[in-house]
Amino acid sequence: MTFSVQIRRSAAKELARVPQQDRVRIVEAIDRLTQWPHTGSPLKGQHRGLRRVRVGTYRVIYEVQDEVLIVLVVRVAHRRDAYRN
Repeated sequence: MTFSVQIRRSAAKELARVPQQDRVRIVEAIDRLTQWPHTGSPLKGQHRGLRRVRVGTYRVIYEVQDEVLIVLVVRVAHRRDAYRN
């Protein structure tokens, strides 16, 4: 079962601001989510229902929509900013 990946426009803008070297690693991590979407750690509190994948000092925050086989990337940010609204 392969999931498709959708990236919110705001997350795409955040990804574009990441340095090239880190961006490549982040894109590879997002690609891996198509095969293993539940590998990320589930988040708690106000971010309940979302998951995160750590890529160096960056975090990819995403939602898994099992019923339609979609991984929705919500946020790509440095770890110090990833959980702020």
